Amino acid sequence: MMNRAMPEQVVIFSEDSSPDADDDVQECKQPNADYTMDQPSQKLTFDDLLLRRAEVYQEYMNLIPVPTLRGSLIPFTSWIGLGRSMKQLYGQPLHYLTNISLKQWDQSRIGAKNEQIPLDTLIHPCKAEASIWLMEEVNRLTTSHHHLAKLWLADPMHHALIDPIFPKLQP
Repeated sequence: MMNRAMPEQVVIFSEDSSPDADDDVQECKQPNADYTMDQPSQKLTFDDLLLRRAEVYQEYMNLIPVPTLRGSLIPFTSWIGLGRSMKQLYGQPLHYLTNISLKQWDQSRIGAKNEQIPLDTLIHPCKAEASIWLMEEVNRLTTSHHHLAKLWLADPMHHALIDPIFPKLQP
């Protein structure tokens, strides 16, 4: 703990006294101990709160190890469906950015000549799952909370792509 120097005492003279009047009659005022000037009161803005939430989220996601052992082959017809199955099988959330990518990958198939063909017949389930875990690792370990907060600020429905699954972290 650092010791702070006490502020100088302020000597206040009444109107009818002067410094020369009576040296024994001086009124000394001590600063109020309940009042501190070190920390001005400041209200947190919505942006500040969102940035803090993104920071906590990113720190949390960074703590969750990506599974190294694969459970089984997961049949899937869409990227979002594969992601959902992986969350259930491994009991882990997927990063917000991973969920965004899966959604975009599904949207990119709209209008393709093979749109109606189940994805697991086009891409081997092991390769698809490995791709998602690789992307997940990159998002968990390298994403800036500033970037997340910026994305969340632009998307009022961002919470819909943040998974509510919270695994027990190993100490």
